[in-house]
Order: sequence, then C-alpha cells, then structure tokens
Amino acid sequence: MSDRPGLRERKKAKTRALIQKEALRLFREQGYAATTVEQIADAAEVAPSTVFRYFATKEDLVMVDQFPPLMEALDAVPPGAGPVAAVRMAMAAVIEAQTPQERADSLERERLMFSVPELWASSMENVTGVINTLRERLAAREGRDPDDPELRNVTGAIIGVMLALWFEWVKDPETDAPAQLDRALRHLEAGLPLPRG
Repeated sequence: MSDRPGLRERKKAKTRALIQKEALRLFREQGYAATTVEQIADAAEVAPSTVFRYFATKEDLVMVDQFPPLMEALDAVPPGAGPVAAVRMAMAAVIEAQTPQERADSLERERLMFSVPELWASSMENVTGVINTLRERLAAREGRDPDDPELRNVTGAIIGVMLALWFEWVKDPETDAPAQLDRALRHLEAGLPLPRG
C-alpha cells in the first residue's frame, strides 16, 4: 500500500503552496503592510475565504512550522549521540531534504520576520515553543527530566548558536548557512574552545 497522499490532499497542499508563494511575491513587491488578503486571493485565483481556510491570520502566510521535520529527524538519530550532536545531525538531514527554492523561500520569510514588527512578535512566540519542545525531546533522549537545569543550559546553548547564525544569515544572504550551522554546532559540541592566536 502506498504512503502517497490522495488526490484531495495533494490538491490542498498545492493550493496552500500557491497561496503562500503569491503572498511572499506580493509582500516583496508591495511591502507586507500594503498587501491585502484580497490581493493575495486574487493573485492565487482563490476566494479570500480560501486563504483564511489555509492561513488563519496574515502573519501565518509568512510563518512556517519547520519544527515537525526537525523533530522527526531528531527521532531518527541513533541513541548514543549527545544532545548537540543529535541536533546537528537532525539539522543536516532537514537541510539536505530542502530544495534550493525552499531555502530561498525560507530566507525571504526570515527577512520579513526581521523587518515587520508584528511578524517579529509572532516569531518570538514561535521560538519559545521551539525551545520548550526541543528541551522535552532532548530530555526523552537523555532520560532526564525536562526541568533539569543542565538540560536547560544545553538547550539554551543550542538555540543561542542557531539564533546568532540566523541573524547573520538574514543580514548576509550569501552566507552558507548550512555549513556555518554545522561548524557552529560542532564548536558547541567541542565545548566552545577559543584557542589563543
């Protein structure tokens, strides 16, 4: 039996992707605040109610929950890998699965999140959820309580490294973010040594 989604699910996914693609294009061309849901619906050739069926708010057109693929990839990392190594391997697997277009769209969304105040607020709410979920998953992997202060420290360090790189990537899109992320997490895994030059 095939795991391939049925025709209806594929059509829904296609419609959702088209709406988001047109929204990002209009945000880029006109600006976020100047773009209306009606304009997005018109560009995607759907009704405004269809836009709201897929995206509850205008902010949701930019926000993408990329955490489920990371959690799946993290669950696939063999036991025995430490928390930082496990996250590094999971991130590498998620990035490897992305197409160049998906990476370009991701960068465009990140730039919007940095430049539009209401998106920044939504983004910070999302980061809080990511921290909590990652901490719970790492606790399960390590056989520890999620409230363990040492686990809190490790999770905070991982997220801190990722956020620092995220800020740089948005400022300089030419940054090879996947390679930089791998290097940064390896450095963290090694204990953040700072050799004297």
